[in-house]
Amino acid sequence: MKAAFVVAAFLFWSSTVLAQSISIGPIVGFSKSSDTDAKMLYGAALRVKFLPALALEGSISYRQDDIAGGIGTAKTWPVQVTGLLYPLPIAYLAVGAGWYNTSFDFDSDVLFEDDTQQEFGWHFGGGVEIPLGGVVGLIADLRYVYLDYNFESVPGVGDVQDDFYMATAGLLFRL
Repeated sequence: MKAAFVVAAFLFWSSTVLAQSISIGPIVGFSKSSDTDAKMLYGAALRVKFLPALALEGSISYRQDDIAGGIGTAKTWPVQVTGLLYPLPIAYLAVGAGWYNTSFDFDSDVLFEDDTQQEFGWHFGGGVEIPLGGVVGLIADLRYVYLDYNFESVPGVGDVQDDFYMATAGLLFRL
């Protein structure tokens, strides 16, 4: 699975040579599963447009949650590669894959060991990209992520629903 992600990342990086435009910028939003509260996430995105109707995006974000009863924190770093299809000039459909890294850091007075898990997942969604002038664009999207973590070994987290949705907005600056 990691090999597929490395290949996808390489193709994304090498494809920038054929790009019609390249944009980069910050993103902010929230994510929520059916078993957790919505939490803020922060990150960055790199978007490469090949044609007016076709683009590829790479993104990384970060979010932090309290673990059951405040005995520690869970930190998540989703790294996603997403294909974007624009049926309209400002609206896009999104489908892609990601590597989801989650670390559980328990307080020192708790007898549990810290744990880190990685999982490969899929996502789909859609959004809008609104030009704000020649070099800046506002983006907003909603994505649903399918995961299959094995959290049974982590106290207070074992039955948490893995799948989640994320809503983000950001500014992309054309390079």
